[in-house]
Amino acid sequence: MAASERERGQRRRRLLWAGILAIAGLALLAVGLTVADGAVAWLEAAVAIVLLVASYAVQRLARRETLYRHDEPR
Repeated sequence: MAASERERGQRRRRLLWAGILAIAGLALLAVGLTVADGAVAWLEAAVAIVLLVASYAVQRLARRETLYRHDEPR
């Protein structure tokens, strides 16, 4: 497997995890804002925000590695 294929696979996995974190965060935020009550709602909203920030960080890391990678000479 070439290095570029390995990097592409790693980027895809990171973007997949970022998507999973974002979906989980949005689902928790929706439940926390609509169904949950009291301290549980605040806890769910806080966890949702942490998941969304983590998702953003993972996406940023994957894109930054792609943007600033050093291309190998051909």
